[in-house]
Amino acid sequence: MTRHTLDDLLAIMARLRDPERGCPWDVQQDFASIAPYTIEEAYEVADAIDRGDFDDLRDELGDLLLQVVFHARMAQEAGRFEFSDVVHAISEKMRRRHPHVFGDVRYADAAAQNQAWEDIKTVERAGRGDPVDHSVLAGVSGGLPEWKRAMKLQQRAASAGFSWPDPQPVLAKLAEEIEEVRAEFANGADPARLEDEIGDVLFVTVNLARHAGVDFSRALRHANAKFERRFREMERLAAAEGGAFGERSLGEQEQLWQRAKATERGK
Repeated sequence: MTRHTLDDLLAIMARLRDPERGCPWDVQQDFASIAPYTIEEAYEVADAIDRGDFDDLRDELGDLLLQVVFHARMAQEAGRFEFSDVVHAISEKMRRRHPHVFGDVRYADAAAQNQAWEDIKTVERAGRGDPVDHSVLAGVSGGLPEWKRAMKLQQRAASAGFSWPDPQPVLAKLAEEIEEVRAEFANGADPARLEDEIGDVLFVTVNLARHAGVDFSRALRHANAKFERRFREMERLAAAEGGAFGERSLGEQEQLWQRAKATERGK
């Protein structure tokens, strides 16, 4: 069997986008409409890695690559850049940001390397003519998922010494923020205030994950998977006893939840 190459994939995308012979759905898309699929495919890659399913990982990496090819094709049609420009740009960036690998630079340790990485990025921003921003928070993208942006902001602040020394003060702060949410509910649950206070809880939770060395996104994915397993087990238990899960009272559903947890722990 003939194995397809990257050039084949580029040709396939060009055909899909052909206004006369292509796929109507693909032809109608633009950068904004495709962006959510790009994000989704990146998460599908992470999920395959979590599950250790390398056959699925191969397929999901292909889906993610297709997103890059899709965006590059649309840019080429608009006369902005093409796929080869994307390859060139990232190759140049990797060589530029790794002078200790592709040059004669030597760093004393990982911390020095990380600082050099940030310094190089600062020079790159200046070279692009970006507004001068001397804040340690400069360059933290506004396009990141908000939990990731919270993590980046906290890491940058910590690099300047603005960070608790261990998790205990973070836990105390989390308890404090939860009490403030509780107080807002007691005071009438103003939507704007609740949004603000719950945002504080989430921000501190990200900080706690940072101190614990836990990947916040992975931890949440695992929590989602655990909830789904247990919920499906509740539905199975309810069906085995007759009747739909949704017809049970909240108290009965809670009993099923405890049974589902016990079943999972007993495996």
